[in-house]
Amino acid sequence: MEPEIVLYDLACTKNICFSPVVWRIRLMLNYKGIPYRTVFLEFPDIEPTLKELGLTPATSGPHYTVPSIHHLSSNTYLMGSELIAEFLESIYPDPTLPLTSELGREIATRARSVIGPVFGRLIMPRELNILSPRSQEYFRRTREATIGHTLENLLDPEKEEKAWSSVHDDITVTGELMLTNKKKGPFVLGASPSGTDFFIAGFLQSVRTVDEEVFLRMTSYPGHGDIYTACLPYMEKND
Repeated sequence: MEPEIVLYDLACTKNICFSPVVWRIRLMLNYKGIPYRTVFLEFPDIEPTLKELGLTPATSGPHYTVPSIHHLSSNTYLMGSELIAEFLESIYPDPTLPLTSELGREIATRARSVIGPVFGRLIMPRELNILSPRSQEYFRRTREATIGHTLENLLDPEKEEKAWSSVHDDITVTGELMLTNKKKGPFVLGASPSGTDFFIAGFLQSVRTVDEEVFLRMTSYPGHGDIYTACLPYMEKND
């Protein structure tokens, strides 16, 4: 089947998707059965490639990011997971995917504000292990400039255990929220997936690609493994 979408993704040495924000869109494409092909970009190639394609730079944060897509039939280029998700839902409404909900917003807010930053510290130094030399250099230079010390400084067992302890209660509460509608089905809202499920599953699949042990520990908490397992059918295409 000819692709209808070109998906610009972040490259790694495993030659599969590992970016959590790209996984949100990939899960949506897979769920809706939209044919697509992937262009993997190394970290230092993202900006020049997307700039050459004519994408409008973001006004805050990195100017050019993945995911980005090219919708071939309309010759539309879009960047950013939220904008892309809205576009896909409008162009491909069947099967429908609720992008958010009151419950979903509560889960996402908790995850982003408390859990996300800590797991960034746990995962970030390990990402080097799956990057090419060019991307390693870029990643190390930009991240170390932000945190003010080497990435290796984060790989301290005592600091990591303190990080886990600091978010234990929040992970548990967030996971219990994921199970609110478990009597209706395996997803956050019940029988069918939503954008929140893909937000959760995309994050967990990213963690798994980087470090299996962190993934196993994360999915031992309530809800997380349930949502991940429910989304597995939409993770088969990962490249």
